[in-house]
Parts: sequence; C-alpha cells; structure tokens
Amino acid sequence: MKAKVKVALIGAGLRGIYYASYAIGHPEAMQVVAVAEPNAVRRNQVGQAHAIAPDLCFERADELLARPKLADAVLICTQDKQHYEQAMKALAAGYHVLLEKPMSPDAGECLRLGEAAASAGRIFSICHVLRYTDFFSTIKALLDEGRIGTLTNIVHNENVGYWHQAHSFVRGNWSRTADASPMILAKASHDLDILLWLAGTDCVRVSSFGSLGHFRPEHAPAGAPQRCLDGCPAADECLYYAPRQYLTDNTDWPTSAISDDPSYEARYRALLEGPYGRCVYRCDNDVVDRQVVNLEFAGGATAAFTMSAFTRDIGRSIKLMGTKGEIRGTMEEDAIEVLHFGTGKTERISWGQSGGHVGHGGGDERLMKDFVKLVGEGGGSGGGRTSAQQSVQSHLMAFAAEKSRSEGIVVEPAAFVKGLQG
Repeated sequence: MKAKVKVALIGAGLRGIYYASYAIGHPEAMQVVAVAEPNAVRRNQVGQAHAIAPDLCFERADELLARPKLADAVLICTQDKQHYEQAMKALAAGYHVLLEKPMSPDAGECLRLGEAAASAGRIFSICHVLRYTDFFSTIKALLDEGRIGTLTNIVHNENVGYWHQAHSFVRGNWSRTADASPMILAKASHDLDILLWLAGTDCVRVSSFGSLGHFRPEHAPAGAPQRCLDGCPAADECLYYAPRQYLTDNTDWPTSAISDDPSYEARYRALLEGPYGRCVYRCDNDVVDRQVVNLEFAGGATAAFTMSAFTRDIGRSIKLMGTKGEIRGTMEEDAIEVLHFGTGKTERISWGQSGGHVGHGGGDERLMKDFVKLVGEGGGSGGGRTSAQQSVQSHLMAFAAEKSRSEGIVVEPAAFVKGLQG
C-alpha cells in the first residue's frame, strides 16, 4: 500500500485552497499537515479544515521553510513575484514542489528554476492544468494518432470575458506588470503551454501585437468619480458598476475575492475602501486588454493566438488544421469535432465535463492526482505532464511575445535565451 503523501500549503488563496481540498476528497492519499498564509482568516480556515496543529500554521512562508522538513511536498500558491525564492528554498530543503503558474515574472529566474528542477532529484510540477483536461488531452491524442495528418496550423482564442478582465486585470491583483506579470504570462501562459504541447516541437519565432486600449481615463463616463459608490452618474448603464457585480446574493467567485467576510456589510465596506470599488476607467492598471501572438514551430507548423477582454463569456476555442483534416472545438461546450477530408465525414467526441471554471474542466483534480501519485511512488525527479523543465519553454514563449509586442520586433526564443545567459 502506498504511503499517504503529506503536504504543506504555502498561500491559502483561491488556488491554494482548491488544491489543498484534494486531501478532503482523497484522505487516503494526501494529508495537509502545515500551512503558511499571512491572512489570519484564511490561515485559520485551512487549519480548521485540515485539522492542522496550531504550531504548524505559519504567518510567513520563510517560517515554514526554516523548520526541519515538515512534509513530503509543498504546494506553492502565492503571488507571482514570490514563486522563485519560495520554490528554490523548498527544493533546497528537500521538498517535492507543486508550483502555481507562472514560475516567475522574470525570465532569468524561470531558467534558473528549470536548472534547479533538473538537478534537485525531486518532483517539480507546474500548474499548467489544461494539459490534464479531457478537452486538450483528447486533441493531443488525436494529433499523435495522425487523425488529421501532419499538423500545419492552429488558431486558438482565449476569451477572457469583459467582467473577468475588469475584476482580475483592471481592479485586481494582476492589473500592473510591475506588481505581478505581463498579462500574456499571468493569464495566457496556460495557452502558450498548450500550443507548445500540441505542436510537439520547439517554437522558433514569435511576433506579437496588443495594447491597453479601453480601460483608460479618457473612456470614463462624464462625471464618473474615482469610486463607483461615490455617486456615479453612469451607474445605471455602466457595464462595470461595482455594486452590480459584488453586492448581489451570489458570493461565489469573483465576489469571494473582495472580502474574507461574505456579509453584505463587509462587501460594501470593501467597495468603499478596497481596490474592487474603483472605477475601471480610473485605476492604475497597465496590462493589455487585447493581444495577438503569432508563433512558428520547428518543422513549419504555425499558430495564431488571440487573447481578448471583449467577450461576453470566458473560455477557450481552438481549430487545428492538418494535411488530412481539421479538429475544432470550444472547451466550455464539452465537445470537439474532427472533420475528415475526402470522405466528408465529421466525427463528434463528447464527455461529461467536471470541475467547472474554478476546476479548469477537471484539470485541477487530475493534476493533483498525478502529483500525489508521483510523490507517493517514491519521488525521483521530473514532474509528470507539467514538469518545470518543460514549462520553462512555454514561459520563454510568453517573454518573447511580450518583448515582440513592446519593441515591435520578431523574436527567436533561442536567441532570447542566449541573451539572458550573456
């Protein structure tokens, strides 16, 4: 019988709590034995949910990592800029590591994490959960089977959603590159990783265009104040009027992000004082609200990726073109189609979606299952389907895309890496 895997959670936000909940659904496989979280409410919630001893509930990650090894593995689910230092310390302390994406907002640190992963002799997985979804796993299998011949082109869309953009990338934690990451890394590192995985070969050239075009002061309604609750004259028609988003009976995400206390009074106070009550046209955001990325892969296949805030729903759609057919689908529609040339046959494949938005279509659950299995079988090195060594490549594609967008040039990832290495 495999030993139960003991893990320590660093960062008890939405993602951290979700990954840690695997232990509640699978107590025979995983146990959360320690937590580090500066927010006392969240720290106590995790401590109670997993019956963690009070002396193993830490305010700071450094306190947890300074102790003699407390668990088999750590789940690092903190803010982007904290990932590098915490992951390096965890590897040095002998832990297996599951690290939330992005690995780091710094390209050099990503390279060093990849090198550390190769030499540490530990499982080091990155949370590129889309590789574990039914949707993308099925597409990958169809490509590998040669069902549409040789892959020639991919067209992929990341439909961010107008309200999601306003919540996360205008008012929220990922609104400023200096505080987090460029949006192509913070939001779309999942997508670039999937494109790399589906192409099955190295990316050799990248070009990109995009900007922050709408969520700017000049687009604010006439007379709009700094905060929505300060008597905005456009309250009835503004798509982004904060009370309409956050002061309803629905306290699930994204409303759950604005206050640890879900009461109406606490949420109202959060809109009066916190970042989520600001007018979306009068924030300090600087990340793009639309971007396109063109990619060329070794062997000649190309991909065109579009990320846009201006969609009603959030989700991903894709079309893959090969020499013998096409694959197309929308992840949230729970199905794909395979169109065969010559015969005119259309093959439809569908399955029962699980996990919803928060669970990334079941990908989060399967990522945790794979990570726990790898650690429980004795560790070793690597990281399963989303090892750090593999993830470095897609991160570098994101950095290359941002360099192309900001400088107006075509970037070769190999040359970009040489530049980092001096």
